[in-house]
Amino acid sequence: MADIVSFLDKKAPELFAIADEVWAAAELGFQEYKSSKVQADYLEANGFTVERGVADVPTAFIAEWGSGRPIIGFLGEFDALAGISQEVLAERKPVVPGAPGHGCGHNLLGTAALGAALALKEALAKSGKAGTVRYYGCPAEEVLAGKVYMARAGVFDDLDVAITWHPSSLTMVSMGSGTAMNSVKFRFHGKTAHAAGDPHNGRSALDAVELMNVGANYLREHVIPEARIHYVITEGGGQPNVVPAEAEVWYFVRAPRRSQVEEIYARLLDVAKGAALMTGTTHDVNFLTGCYEVLLNEALAEVMWRNLEKVGPPKFDEADMEFARKLSFTFDKNSVENMLRNPDFAEFQELKEKPLATILIPPRRRGRAGGGSTDVGDVSWIVPTVQMSASTVPLGCPGHSWQHVASSGSSIGKKGMLVAAKTMALCGLDLIEHPEEIAKAKAEFQEKTKDSPYKCPFPKDRKLPLDEFFK
Repeated sequence: MADIVSFLDKKAPELFAIADEVWAAAELGFQEYKSSKVQADYLEANGFTVERGVADVPTAFIAEWGSGRPIIGFLGEFDALAGISQEVLAERKPVVPGAPGHGCGHNLLGTAALGAALALKEALAKSGKAGTVRYYGCPAEEVLAGKVYMARAGVFDDLDVAITWHPSSLTMVSMGSGTAMNSVKFRFHGKTAHAAGDPHNGRSALDAVELMNVGANYLREHVIPEARIHYVITEGGGQPNVVPAEAEVWYFVRAPRRSQVEEIYARLLDVAKGAALMTGTTHDVNFLTGCYEVLLNEALAEVMWRNLEKVGPPKFDEADMEFARKLSFTFDKNSVENMLRNPDFAEFQELKEKPLATILIPPRRRGRAGGGSTDVGDVSWIVPTVQMSASTVPLGCPGHSWQHVASSGSSIGKKGMLVAAKTMALCGLDLIEHPEEIAKAKAEFQEKTKDSPYKCPFPKDRKLPLDEFFK
């Protein structure tokens, strides 16, 4: 343990610089050219063999070192979110108005996983033990696509274990899941006409979009309560006096299980057909991506937890606390209270005393599904996968927010990132030194997937529609 921890402490300035560079670049999914390059170049300079443009995704890469079994993979991400550029300040001040920002901490996520891969490589080189270390540079997690297209290409198939983490307000091992999801755009085609002079000669694509949305909203009553159907109109016409010939709506369909998503999605397709029939329009279905829910591996979670206990929570100083306190004044006044009312966390009175969590939260929420989605789910249905979180933002910090961007660029985010890097590296070494733990994880994985093996949500011949995600 001491070697990995001291190695990462020495490497911390370099890792912090990478996190800062990715934070400053703040690139959207599939556009992370600078972010991907800085990580790939760094690993290449540190002895890894790097394959770029993996799975025909320009910003995806795999960095590998070592030989033989086991093969331990670390999953990294580096994409930002649209419209939440923010300086490292406790008041709203974009770096560039309207530009992206790291409102989910992926500048930290990828860098910690990279650091863990580097530390495990150094530990293996020093000990002479067999094993292969991989870092997966995974783009476009925010649009839930990068790992899915990489999974379709088979790049995770020979892994023994996958390890990852996510920035959070709490330091813990994830025992829950997220939701499976489909992302799809419906484009309707009508006929232009003068909206006042001869509207009877027009066929409004916008009418079709609106009627589809009405139908989808009625559908909500007749799906499982845990499902989510949400949309944005991406195109609705140019001006009111022209009947729109083109209109488009972008949908996400989410549910706790992949099979449930597929059932609801089939019904949504019928809603789109009905909207086209009612308006005399035609329509195209552009399926962008789909993903699975995360499959919990309890055997790996136990290994991760015992190593997280060795590392301990981030050590924040008074300057960190003061910045977090100022940020928390900008949150909805009930955000922290609502979080602490959650029965999973109500017992931890320490969380009420400070704006940053300075304790470890033991494993809980076993198998419970949250509302969000991640393409880590697809990897977890291919290979045993484990995930942790580390405190990088104040308690109650809203996700995908400018406050999250500010904290992710601060020393708060970096201290949590270093805890994650150390824990993941120690977890990887623990698994290599105790192959029986890998065997146990694989047995659990095989039992859980024996009746429902992974199937990519879209066909093998489908090309990645790069220009469709952020038009």
